[in-house]
Amino acid sequence: MAAKINPKREIEIKLRITNLGEILGRLSKLGAVPRGRVLEQNTLFDTRDSGFWRQGRLLRLRTQTPAPGNGSRGGPRTTILTAKAPPSRGRLSSPKKMPYKERLESELTVGARVRWPRILGELGFRAGFRYEKYRTSFRLGALHLDLDETPVGVFLELEGAPSAIRRTARALGFAPKEHIRATYWDLYAADCRRFKRKPRNMLFKSQKSR
Repeated sequence: MAAKINPKREIEIKLRITNLGEILGRLSKLGAVPRGRVLEQNTLFDTRDSGFWRQGRLLRLRTQTPAPGNGSRGGPRTTILTAKAPPSRGRLSSPKKMPYKERLESELTVGARVRWPRILGELGFRAGFRYEKYRTSFRLGALHLDLDETPVGVFLELEGAPSAIRRTARALGFAPKEHIRATYWDLYAADCRRFKRKPRNMLFKSQKSR
């Protein structure tokens, strides 16, 4: 039986977290339920002429391995292939003015990760930017929250209905001007510019030799 792919409209923001313990306490007070913590290892793939990047599209292979911590159990061990694309022009005529990052997303849980770079290569894609993060997922009503510990800082992603995103961000103490729409590549590239480093891959130090 063929795997089922469920496309969805992804609406989200990021918040930069400067006090991890404090934000964990606030999430607990709001009633956010932890769903597990994992180490994510991500690789972006593109065509040789960077066609996906130029069109605002994304093809990502993600491996998740259990990594208990922050009071949360280890999350699931999975490998996920994700495709993202800009929303239709009719729905989003002025993306730069939108207060949220909005994209169309399709995800497919796949088999052993070791086979997929070769499969994607045979389809004409090549591996590009790699990035890692520890992710602790939470559920708060219909809102999905991901607390991401990355080599360039800690961020909380809020995904769901705009009204729920606004309400929860405000309850956590964040003003609209603190909402971030940038991707992790954008955040990593900005960090490299700040410290005058050449952008490569956003990896934890223990993984850079791989």
